[in-house]
Amino acid sequence: MRMKKLTAVIMSALLASSFTGCKNSDDGGSDVSSAVTVLDTSDMFSDRDKEVGYDEAECSKITLSGNSASSDDSGVSISGGTVTISGEGTYILRGTLDNGAIVVDSDSNSKIRLIFDGININCETSAAVYVKQADKVFITLAKNTENTLSNSSEFVAIDDNDIDAVLFSKDDLTLNGSGSLTVNAKYGHGIVSKDDLIVTGGTYKITAEKKGLDANDSIRIANGDFTVDSGTDALHAENTEDSAAGYIYIAGGTFNITADTDGIDASGSIQIDGGTLCITTGGGSDNASTKQDGTPNSDWGNWGGGMRGHGGMGGMGGRGGMGDIGSIPDGAAVKMSISGIPNAQTITLATDSGTADTSSETNSSKGIKSDSSVAINNGTLTIDSSDDAIHSNDSLSISNGTLEISSGDDGIHADASLSITGGKINITKSYEGIEGQSIEISGGSTKVTASDDGVNAAGGSDGSSVDGRMGQNNFASQDGVEINISGGTLNVNASGDGIDSNGSITVSGGETYVSGSANSGNAPLDYNGAATITGGIVVATGMSGMAQNFGDASTQGSMLVNVSNQPAGSAVTLKDSGGKTIASFKPEKEYNCVVVSAPDVKQGGSYTLVSGSAETSVKMDSLIYGGGQTGMGGGMKGGGRKRG
Repeated sequence: MRMKKLTAVIMSALLASSFTGCKNSDDGGSDVSSAVTVLDTSDMFSDRDKEVGYDEAECSKITLSGNSASSDDSGVSISGGTVTISGEGTYILRGTLDNGAIVVDSDSNSKIRLIFDGININCETSAAVYVKQADKVFITLAKNTENTLSNSSEFVAIDDNDIDAVLFSKDDLTLNGSGSLTVNAKYGHGIVSKDDLIVTGGTYKITAEKKGLDANDSIRIANGDFTVDSGTDALHAENTEDSAAGYIYIAGGTFNITADTDGIDASGSIQIDGGTLCITTGGGSDNASTKQDGTPNSDWGNWGGGMRGHGGMGGMGGRGGMGDIGSIPDGAAVKMSISGIPNAQTITLATDSGTADTSSETNSSKGIKSDSSVAINNGTLTIDSSDDAIHSNDSLSISNGTLEISSGDDGIHADASLSITGGKINITKSYEGIEGQSIEISGGSTKVTASDDGVNAAGGSDGSSVDGRMGQNNFASQDGVEINISGGTLNVNASGDGIDSNGSITVSGGETYVSGSANSGNAPLDYNGAATITGGIVVATGMSGMAQNFGDASTQGSMLVNVSNQPAGSAVTLKDSGGKTIASFKPEKEYNCVVVSAPDVKQGGSYTLVSGSAETSVKMDSLIYGGGQTGMGGGMKGGGRKRG
């Protein structure tokens, strides 16, 4: 009975904390800024990182033979199946070790190169390749060779270093070449570097119980073909001591990633300048916390076990589950502190007879996630994620590339600024499509399908989730909440508000088309501050109950018109007095009101709005026709309904 009561107390505290305004609730607690970090890519990859040629006659040879090995090089020592390399130089490795390891233990200034020329190394209880000390190690996969590294049992400590990967390096590690490397990590991680991990070529198939590729300082990939299936994050970089480190840079390559938690995760910034990335996380968007119609998904949460930070409560147990606190004596006082909820849970139970400390780290299931900023400058990305597809705890920018996104939560999310200046973005499924504190769209072609808001700018605590889902995002502050559209093409199909700002909306260019909700409690345009249009084309349809037009500060004409109920697919066309079409759109959902603005809508002009088979005549006696920020249904926006 005592343990049942204690469990109830713990669960109540966890539940309560997941509803509080903890900063950046599921993804760290760092302060946010307004600018995306731009990495200096000029020296990301040295000439030696890319060097794949070698003269075999000048290389030392190591031959692996079952449970033993042989070499004539004085810099190599062999003890059973353990081969230790201490001398600087280049070594060619061939053969098989059934239960052994390659250990690099050299001078801290040494640069050592290993040529994998058809090797198969299994180590039962430690790393198959272990870089204990060197300045930098280069591993080249010889042309037309297949190489395999694996483990088969839980790790057993062999020194003070916490070896937890099949390929484990304490120092800088570079992988290159044109051969292939298969890494089978039945326990722990696939490849780990405690400094920089650089890949400039090769084919990699990594299956790992935990992370696929992991580094402290950075992961930098120039090229290569990667298939990663990981029990936690597929690519992970984290450095808690140096804010400039812990970043991931991808210049090219092909990636097929399946991860139980995050696909690409960094404590520092993430920059993608090219490549083809196919990422599936957490079982994909079908395994979301909320179904597309906004109702709870009873199947959600199975991907990670434990407490899920963003979007709701997962099942207890499994990865990130609740640890065993053990028995507590009768009469013992119990004190509990919970910190970091829900990103990382630390539950301390202090009793009269001692302390039982049980900690579990809650995982998210995002496609791309950074505690800092995210910059996507090019590449082809296909993401199917249970959680956010692309997420920044700071700022995010997309300047080019092709993105196909299906998300169980936000399609694209930034806690601070979010900018889209180019590229082709298609969010086919999301809870909220694009979300940030401030959103700038100045170029590109963007399509959004969302079961709640299509484009949402929120300040303070984000309460915009239907039914108040757990783990709602938090933003830096209420200041600077805005949506600015100055270019590009934006097409929104939303079951909540089409374009929603807890601050202002400004449109000065581009083309914006909105199929708003068929629910009268939502609006095609929804804002708390002011909405101003000075250029561009906007056609937004939905229900009239909470509809808003642009405000009187606009310099371009805009009309909000009630029409008879029109079924999905009923085209909207605005014509001038001469019959010229100046704006048109085919909504994807039922509607009974239309907001239209275009450069040819002038004060004093006469227009005909065709909606389906119905026609409405509009005379623009003023620049804004049909009301400003007062809903057509008669109620002021905001009040109890407005969120955040």
